Amino acid sequence: MAYSGAMRLLLVEDDTMIGEAVHEALQGEGYAVDWTRDGGQADAALAAQSYDLVLLDLGLPGRDGLAVLRALRARKDRTPVLIATARDGVARRIEGLDAGADDYVLKPYDLDELLARIRALLRRAAGRAEPVYEHQGVSINPATREVRVQGRSVALSAREWAVLEPLIARPGLVLSRQQLEDKLYGWGDEIASNAVEVFIHGLRRKLGASLILNVRGVGYMVPA
Repeated sequence: MAYSGAMRLLLVEDDTMIGEAVHEALQGEGYAVDWTRDGGQADAALAAQSYDLVLLDLGLPGRDGLAVLRALRARKDRTPVLIATARDGVARRIEGLDAGADDYVLKPYDLDELLARIRALLRRAAGRAEPVYEHQGVSINPATREVRVQGRSVALSAREWAVLEPLIARPGLVLSRQQLEDKLYGWGDEIASNAVEVFIHGLRRKLGASLILNVRGVGYMVPA
């Protein structure tokens, strides 16, 4: 529902030191990240906001991570869930996967591996296996954040990337301005009223005017 950068993730982690490190790493990759520290907060966030992926600790105060996961799946919510936990017993990993998790990492985990697993899950959620997205002569590589037009490298800002990726990953899907803003900003970030339009303008200038279309009264899309 990220693909890397350009997506909105929910980080559910009660350990402040781990949470700060992961939050910083995810933001450094261009993700919009919301961070909750207990199971009750996670339930509330998932009820109020749509996410592209959830990074879920199992040992949480208030409500166990497995209970959060089971409630999510009981609502028929297919958001990819990556379990990150210190509970390294095989039985616990199996329990998490059987409860509906898509993958897991064990603490202490390598941040590069974590980011690679996130990219893989987001690709899978978009129905893609290949690591590079290509459309109308434009290719993007989420792992390296390289963008090429007809083979020529093009530099994008982090926010331009955040707008481009969810559009090019699913050609034909219309995203509203609000949905794109959700990819750009986490909780507490100030949102400029015309931010999406500014970034769309920049992308058209760099990548071609026909790559991203306006759908009047609805939003934007990359044509299928």
